[in-house]
Amino acid sequence: MTTTSESRYAWEPALSVRQVLTLERVLAGEPEVVAGAGQLDRPVRWVHVAEAADVGVMLSGGEMVLTTGVLLAGDEARQAEYIQSLHRAEAAAVVLGLGRAFPAPPEVMRRAAERCGLPMVVLHRPFPFAELTEEVQSRLVRRKFAAVSLSETVRTELTALITAGAPLQRLLDGVARYSGCPVVVTNLAHRVLATAGERSAVDDVLRDWERIARQASACADGGWISAELGGRGERWGRLLLCGYRADAATGRLLADRAAEALVLHRMLGGGSAHSWEEESAQSLLTDLVSGAVPACRLLPRARAAGLPVSRRTFVPLVVLDRTAAELDRVLRLLGLPGLVAELADGMAAVLLSLARDQDAEVLTAHFAARLRAQAPAVVAAGPGTAWDEVPAGLREARHVADAVAGSRAALDLPPVVRLGDVHLRGLIRLLRDDPQVQSFAERELDGLLGEAEPELLNVLRTYLATGRNKSRTAQLHHVSRPALYRRLEAIQARLGVDLDDFEQAASVHIALLAHDAQQG
Repeated sequence: MTTTSESRYAWEPALSVRQVLTLERVLAGEPEVVAGAGQLDRPVRWVHVAEAADVGVMLSGGEMVLTTGVLLAGDEARQAEYIQSLHRAEAAAVVLGLGRAFPAPPEVMRRAAERCGLPMVVLHRPFPFAELTEEVQSRLVRRKFAAVSLSETVRTELTALITAGAPLQRLLDGVARYSGCPVVVTNLAHRVLATAGERSAVDDVLRDWERIARQASACADGGWISAELGGRGERWGRLLLCGYRADAATGRLLADRAAEALVLHRMLGGGSAHSWEEESAQSLLTDLVSGAVPACRLLPRARAAGLPVSRRTFVPLVVLDRTAAELDRVLRLLGLPGLVAELADGMAAVLLSLARDQDAEVLTAHFAARLRAQAPAVVAAGPGTAWDEVPAGLREARHVADAVAGSRAALDLPPVVRLGDVHLRGLIRLLRDDPQVQSFAERELDGLLGEAEPELLNVLRTYLATGRNKSRTAQLHHVSRPALYRRLEAIQARLGVDLDDFEQAASVHIALLAHDAQQG
């Protein structure tokens, strides 16, 4: 856990007691740790040479005190009080040079230091304290200068990115590059909003995120360094450097600069922690849809993002004419856990996570009905599936949504559209990039595609989509039956076909579906 003195001097670079004892000049004095061996990782922020018995009143915490003990010899009470005063002042350690006052480690001081947990080191060979103070102070100054320089470099680079309008991920990538470790941004519930760093290292962090997140937020041991995100008296998140291996104080300084940049990014961009959650979901769902990353490798990210993943059935959906924010509100209203993200203009993905004893079809229909109660919407669904099959399910749902996009007004769609509902239209969507299909569509529709006025093509589209229902087509286009007949005659003349002939009408219909798929 972070001690009081560590908190008080968190911004200052430091050497640990253990590091000081490995310095070449110190090793020349043959140091021996006689008490407090378990506290050797305490930070040393300064070295103080003092023979005064009441040295504690001169300290402010984190000092390594060097003494020969000449004023303590022969008085065991003063020896014990001396150690107690160092402990109260939160000294990092005490180093006693043997020979002048004590030929061997004084037992009273050793026992008192052990009780207090204060590292006590004795030097068996005569040692000029001035050399040690010079060595440590110069190292601390160099560290402090390097830390400040790094801090300013990071601040300048992140500010430039923010000014250029860079997204959150660019900022975090920069922080990860300087820290050399995974970077994680969470909300106050420890839900992961964004990550950066080497992918395999990030995956290792996220794999056991639920357990380590709470530990990391309260403890800086092991290189876990956190900085609060918030402003105007409100905290809304946390930035974590996960497994930072360099100087802890420098890491804290780096984390603070990164946190300042993230808060500024949010303020200037008009964003919010919620929008970061949306970005996180979008990144995850985009990776799932693309299949570029195996689903098994994305499972830790999903779990860390707050999606229940153990013993669940996942239902992939693609919704037309609804924003991610609208879909998220409906999920919250219904109490359904899931991720939501924008895929393209007018198209959003939803991944429902349902318990295995829940009826996926009923809940999906209930979700769709709630959406349609507000305004017309198309909900395309893939099959309920296990996690490994989610990418295929999302791609199927998107394929179904693509198949009905642009023609849904003329189609009698169920509340939840599935692959079996799109029939020929779905097949054509799959084949739309085939050169032979494209050539076929151009050849069949050649008489209409060059028209500046697309009305005839629109009438043909509606007429075929309604199963050649003339009354319904006239109604949808707000024209009389005689006016519709004239337009159909014009269409047949331009294409050189008889739309009353089933085979010819089917050929034109397939060509039109292919044309619309290519345009879409």
